[in-house]
Amino acid sequence: MARYGEKASEKVGKAMHELKAGKLKSGTSGKKVTSRKQAIAIGLSEARKAGGKVPKDRSKTH
Repeated sequence: MARYGEKASEKVGKAMHELKAGKLKSGTSGKKVTSRKQAIAIGLSEARKAGGKVPKDRSKTH
């Protein structure tokens, strides 16, 4: 059984593309994102909001 859906893969791919182009920005502060992990987190967050199949955020459950 797949853990992530197609929508999650699509959103993370888009976030990574923006990161490499230098256009990905953080939501609250608007600062440019330089971390690969942060780009993935942004992509997964967008997929969750769009109703994609993404597991719960582990950092918020502990």
